[in-house]
Amino acid sequence: MGSNPERSLPTPTTPAGREGLAALLARPDRAVVALDFDGTLADIVPDPEQARAHPGAVPAIAALAPKVASVAVITGRPAGVAVRHGGFAGVPGLDHLVVLGHYGAERWDAVSGTVHAPAPHPGVAAVRAELPGVLHRFDSWHGTWIEEKGQALAVHTRRAADPQGAFDALRGPLGELAALHGLIVEPGRLVLELRPPGMDKGVALAKYVRETDAESVLYAGDDLGDLAAYAAVEKLRTEGPDGTPGLLVCSGSAEVPELAERADLLLPGPAAVVAFLAALARRL
Repeated sequence: MGSNPERSLPTPTTPAGREGLAALLARPDRAVVALDFDGTLADIVPDPEQARAHPGAVPAIAALAPKVASVAVITGRPAGVAVRHGGFAGVPGLDHLVVLGHYGAERWDAVSGTVHAPAPHPGVAAVRAELPGVLHRFDSWHGTWIEEKGQALAVHTRRAADPQGAFDALRGPLGELAALHGLIVEPGRLVLELRPPGMDKGVALAKYVRETDAESVLYAGDDLGDLAAYAAVEKLRTEGPDGTPGLLVCSGSAEVPELAERADLLLPGPAAVVAFLAALARRL
């Protein structure tokens, strides 16, 4: 007896999530599937430069992308870095894939294979010059390191002797440094990102949904930075006469309960997210 692909799709725990999944299944050609990268398609690792998409991610997305309006990877990383670490370039079946890097400030389209990016905010250069001196004023800086993102900078504390203590100690001073140069601080899982205001995953997602005229949207994320995208989906659900149905997926829940509490579907990590995407492609 053959397996039923529909049964391999987990059921969302909320009415809104079930409505979102039903709308996606009914009209996949009018659906946007949006995905975070780190922690959602790729496991969190001590060195983000070593992060790579789950081995099943590209095959799953290549199977899914032709069946929906678009698959969008929305990440705080530079678009080119996400493309390289995801292994997305030159893969058959990914014509409907876009990567929105730096929270939508940069864009890579699989069709053209090119990245479009604005000039960096001047405050990023100023912070880049001052950040090492600020870190050295605190004993907790040992083991922290700075990730260069072009349009932003990130301070990671995961390697520190007391990762959470270093995160807590640096959050205030880095916030002051960012504000001095017209930037903001975006906290994440043991990382503090200094970046220009007006750049977040919610803005990027809402803009892309409007651009594609999508009738439903799925968003999967794992971190505090994904809360803005969650809020965008929740707002889309209420706009217009009928709203835009949406499904919110949380990849893991241990480190960021704020996200898990608002999700329609909890999956234990990138391997489960990839399995879900593959099952969705089979169902369609």
